[in-house]
Order: sequence, then structure tokens, then C-alpha cells
Amino acid sequence: MINGAHVIIYSRDAEADRDFFRDVLRYPHVDAGRGWLIFKLPPAEVAVHPAEVDSHELFLMCDDLDATIAELTASGVEFVKQPERQPWGVLTSIRLPGGSELGLYEPLHERAHDL
Repeated sequence: MINGAHVIIYSRDAEADRDFFRDVLRYPHVDAGRGWLIFKLPPAEVAVHPAEVDSHELFLMCDDLDATIAELTASGVEFVKQPERQPWGVLTSIRLPGGSELGLYEPLHERAHDL
């Protein structure tokens, strides 16, 4: 049966974004050939939200958003917005080297990946 998920981030500068995942986030990876890196992600969850238009988003999760912001800032990561507290978590987003945004949040809800 289904045993995982494969997330794709489309980027105007895929090489720079791959370098970011490898060098800044230090995600383990395999080379699928010719430098095409596939990264191991931390445990994941999926949620389905109502919307007027179909879309998908990716948020990385952390245990302590303030500490993660401090660590990533020290590595030169640009944050796109100030942390915002929602009933389900505290969120922000970072700018990837390729120009797109990537969500980052500290869940305040029970985590499904702990089941």
C-alpha cells in the first residue's frame, strides 16, 4: 500500500534551493543522478482545508519557532513575515534562494505524526 509521500518544490533556481536544503537545513539526501538531490524529510502530516480554488502548500514544522528562527537567521535565512499566532500554531515563512516562500510553523495542536 502507500508507504510515503514525495513532495516537489518547483523553483526558478532549483540548484540554489537544493543547496539550501543540503547546506542550511542539513537534510540527508540521495543523488538520483546528475546532481538531482532527493531529500529525506522529517515526519510529515497532511491536512485538507476547504478552499474556493485547489492549491497545495508546504509547511515545515518545528518544536520551538523562536529558537528555529534564531538558528536560521544566524545561517543567513531571510524571513518573509513576522511570526503570527493562530489557534492551531505559530507560523512564519522563509525566502528560499530561488525566490519562493516556504512555510514554517510550530504546531499548537496534537501532532498526527506522533500517532
